[in-house]
Amino acid sequence: MDIQVFEDIFEKARMRLLQLHYDSQTGHLGGNLSCLQALMALHHISMKQEDSFILSKGHAAGALYTTLWSLGKISDQELSTYGAEGTLLPIHPSGKGIPGLLFATGSLGHGPSLAAGLALSAKQRTQPRHVYCVCSDGEWQEGSCWEALIFAVHQKLDNLTIIIDQNGLQGFGTTQDVISCSDLSPRLIAFGASVHQASGHDSTSIINALGQRSTDRPNIVILNTIKGKGTHYEGQLESHYLPINKEQYDIAKASQRKRPVR
Repeated sequence: MDIQVFEDIFEKARMRLLQLHYDSQTGHLGGNLSCLQALMALHHISMKQEDSFILSKGHAAGALYTTLWSLGKISDQELSTYGAEGTLLPIHPSGKGIPGLLFATGSLGHGPSLAAGLALSAKQRTQPRHVYCVCSDGEWQEGSCWEALIFAVHQKLDNLTIIIDQNGLQGFGTTQDVISCSDLSPRLIAFGASVHQASGHDSTSIINALGQRSTDRPNIVILNTIKGKGTHYEGQLESHYLPINKEQYDIAKASQRKRPVR
């Protein structure tokens, strides 16, 4: 896909995500905005039909639903039920009735283990499947993530790519303040993974990083992002919890229209 065509699709998706959160008056907009561009690049460009995807960062369900909407896999009417009673599109994905979603997620730290299991299965069956898993940086405080990485390195799961949305903020502060870690790269490299960094708000940078794969170890792409990108909550903890009101929504839309094309 031509990069300019992709940028146009992404801009429309970002506007729809803003509307989704405004209409539903739900939180987690900041973490959705920080990973939307990566989810869009992954699904529109990098992933093949036989590949598998896991959203470990379950609170970014809105970004996933919007991405599926941009692919025509979820209708606009279905998307409008996000977070409502009886919806198939809850704030954390249930896994039921959502195209391509293999597991329900919400409690963090489960995705890497699930992804490693799928990748090992594909290797043992000699299937040409690549497994992608999107995580938040805060969830790498869970021991289960590191256990999964040890397993993946030992099994030489080069058909596994873990994408970490490194926006530096979690539920109760910055990752630096909470656990003295602002960059996971050195720790991940020390565990034996093949690690690449990219700007999470630059489509070309994201696509290039996703295309770099090891031939004997799991791949990790760290996306340096800003939580709440393009809103009044940009880089602030409030974007983790608070919905946006009409004035804030209008400002975010205006900011969106002025964004330069990368």
